[in-house]
Amino acid sequence: MSISVRDQAAVEAFLEMMAVERGAATNTIEAYRRDLDGAAEFLAGQGGLFNATSETIRAFLSDLAKQGFSESTRSRKLSALRQLFRFLYAEGQRADDPTGPVEGARKRRPLPKVMSEAEVDRLLDLAEQEAADPALAPPARVRAVRLQVLVELLYATGLRVSELVSLPKSLLTSRSRVIPVVGKGNKERMVPIGDAARAALDAYGAALAAAKVSMEGPWLFPADSESGHLSRQLFGRELKALAARASITPAKISPHVLRHAFASHLLQHGADLRAVQELLGHADISTTQIYTHVLEERLHKLVSEHHPLSRVGRD
Repeated sequence: MSISVRDQAAVEAFLEMMAVERGAATNTIEAYRRDLDGAAEFLAGQGGLFNATSETIRAFLSDLAKQGFSESTRSRKLSALRQLFRFLYAEGQRADDPTGPVEGARKRRPLPKVMSEAEVDRLLDLAEQEAADPALAPPARVRAVRLQVLVELLYATGLRVSELVSLPKSLLTSRSRVIPVVGKGNKERMVPIGDAARAALDAYGAALAAAKVSMEGPWLFPADSESGHLSRQLFGRELKALAARASITPAKISPHVLRHAFASHLLQHGADLRAVQELLGHADISTTQIYTHVLEERLHKLVSEHHPLSRVGRD
């Protein structure tokens, strides 16, 4: 069934607003157009898109599910409809938003891969051993110590890999117990570092001096790259290679997995979820709540070990 003139006009007005006021890219506009035109075609026989109700929108989403569309696709199409009707409501063209009562498909967030503490210890120990190899020539020592610093800092701070590789070289001379990190949205947070990471930084500075490496740029990990610092991809490959040498499956390891290990191990040892949120640089606690399974395990262990009703053989 064809889309009505009124529905076409509503979609065009919305897309014009997205382009002019929000500066949406052409590809984004076309994606919205496809999603909204698809909804308009389905709703054409049920009063149209402009006059849609919560019931007809639910029918549209149900039809998408029957056709085998994924949860993420259905959520995206519902999001497009929500934005359209909020626009129509704001413009006074509709007195309500029919998408308000409509629940989207609940996308299950997979639990993050997590390394055990024993695996992290093996990784850190090997990085330290390789960096201390007396047979290494100065350039090779710089690379080995750099990898040790990267791994120590990542596990000590839980930084995003983009934050890690772009750290400033001023950390080499700073004696502060915390480092300033500029994260998403240019928001700065202060992250503490431990003795092991500080010692690795000192060893890195000594290796750079011994190899007479020039540190003219602003980066702690300078490289011949477009950014001027070590790339995320190169560090990721070096980390996987280190894992393989430590007899850890490389597919199990990535900078992101080590960041998750940082958070999970903190929580296992009693850290507060809000504190971990702050350290990770999560703007919303809901993002950090993927770790609630760690808290549940900790609480279960606490009750089973210390609650009197859980003790075997109690009087």
